[in-house]
Amino acid sequence: MILYEYPFNERIRTYLRLEHLFGRLSQLLPRESALDHHFALITIFEIMDVSSRADLKSDVLKDLEKLKTHMSAFRGNPAISETSLDFILGQIETAFTQFSQQIGKPGHDLTDNEWLMSIRSRAVIPGGTCEFDLPAYHSWQQGPVASRKADLDQWSSTLGPLARALTLLMQVLRDSGKPQKVMSTAGQFQQTLPQGRSFQLLRLRIDDSLGLVPEISGNRLVVSVRLMRPGPDGKLHTAREEVPFELTLCA
Repeated sequence: MILYEYPFNERIRTYLRLEHLFGRLSQLLPRESALDHHFALITIFEIMDVSSRADLKSDVLKDLEKLKTHMSAFRGNPAISETSLDFILGQIETAFTQFSQQIGKPGHDLTDNEWLMSIRSRAVIPGGTCEFDLPAYHSWQQGPVASRKADLDQWSSTLGPLARALTLLMQVLRDSGKPQKVMSTAGQFQQTLPQGRSFQLLRLRIDDSLGLVPEISGNRLVVSVRLMRPGPDGKLHTAREEVPFELTLCA
């Protein structure tokens, strides 16, 4: 099964982009090659770019506060484990405290490092990090693996509070949805959304053996899915058959 996710608002769209970048960074950091470490550093710069939005920090903190209030309302509910509730509330409190105490935007401390910023300014130029442009960076790449790893761990640590907060928020958001089996008609599917509920994320799972690509669109009133099949001409063409897939709406 292939999972596709579609955000219903710009805030969740930004969260998904950051989550994607943090996932890439977590795979690159443990590796040892200089090329992997180069792309790890580029990923750190990308995270700084995406998280440079002025309202990102306030959005994350507001969402954590709302989540804490929502979870606290389950206190005393006999159907809810008090131990599990205390655990998730502790996670929320820790994430909120760590992120709120961070000064400035995520990665702000790195902007004071002139050497890193020189690499960042050259990285946007195709081939701009060649050894003749950045000899000091080339020297760092040829240095000991342990030294490069230590540097990368230090530089990425400033992004840790944001990563932990986003992981928690997205985990709870995804857990809020209930999967449902649906069927497309002539490659099309449309569902009216219930009034009074504000959905933030759509999750779609489809059998990868079908060779289909879903094109998803939606707003607060309706969600539509069009199933496409890659053709020999390199273009996507609408699939005309009835196809089952799994749909989850997360609020």
